[in-house]
Amino acid sequence: MEFGTEADSRDESQPFEIKTEDITEHDDKPRPHLVTVCNKWLTTKGSLNRHKQIFTEENMYSCNECEKSFLSENSLRHHKYIHTGKYKCTECGKCCQSSSILARHRQSHSGEKPFECSVCSERFTEAGGLVVHSRIHSGEKPFECSVCSKRFTRAGDLVVHSRIHSGEKPFECSVCSKRFTQTGHLVVHSRIYSGEKPYKCHMCDKAFCESGRLNKHMRVHTGDKPYKCHMCYKAFSRSGDLNTHMRVHTGEKPYKCSLCNKSFSQSSSLQSHKRHAHSNRRPYHCPYCGKTFKTNVELKRHVCIHTGAKPYSCRHCSECFTWHCQLKTHMLKSHTEGT
Repeated sequence: MEFGTEADSRDESQPFEIKTEDITEHDDKPRPHLVTVCNKWLTTKGSLNRHKQIFTEENMYSCNECEKSFLSENSLRHHKYIHTGKYKCTECGKCCQSSSILARHRQSHSGEKPFECSVCSERFTEAGGLVVHSRIHSGEKPFECSVCSKRFTRAGDLVVHSRIHSGEKPFECSVCSKRFTQTGHLVVHSRIYSGEKPYKCHMCDKAFCESGRLNKHMRVHTGDKPYKCHMCYKAFSRSGDLNTHMRVHTGEKPYKCSLCNKSFSQSSSLQSHKRHAHSNRRPYHCPYCGKTFKTNVELKRHVCIHTGAKPYSCRHCSECFTWHCQLKTHMLKSHTEGT
């Protein structure tokens, strides 16, 4: 069951911590009481006590739309505005629980960020965002997994992580019954059936079902390569490519053949090995002589014999070759250079 509050992920083993500081939110109301387990700032001790019940009492009121639960009927009623669209952002269409939450959300479009980090000067639209961010500098990770002792900066991250151990997948697709550990994953999955692709590239109009894929796609246009190797300073546009590259330096070969125990640094190399060394399948046929090959690359090389194509050209002279090994030999003999 997912709690409809910022504190839905509290670890029962954590003590309920209260911190008092002098802070004023963007609505100019003094909010001196900070609940450190959920980063919520409250104005009075009364509201603090009511909020504390979230961690100690059973949530009684459930939403029949998304299964979130709430302590009071009034909270459930406000939550349902998300589904009815009463408080809807005119910029992006997002629906909020209340007018105050909508006002805070609109700051993401206006660019207003009244809360500034004293260490790096990064700014945030809400005080809670600043509190969580500050843990980057302090290294604080107050939420610990009781199974593997892994620690997290946010309670919500701990709740999601705990499902690795419990196997819990509370969010189910109404079409195919596939289940997910996070509601966000279900939302993205549901776009398979709706065909919705809300994230559009403004440079080529290509559309994506999730923002992360759009961000990766944008690097095609910008040439941005944010993932840099700290050993040779080669840069990559995707983190996965950097991880694969690092094996050049570490010598790691995590992909092992189950038939001969030979290891490879990339899964594609392992698959290629299995096709060449352990499979008799030869699905690629030459249209000229009918000879069969295990890979398309082998077929293309063979077809050059029939067509007379010489795809490998010397960059120093006009000489061309059918095979790459012929070009390499030529470069060594004629230009004293390897390729």
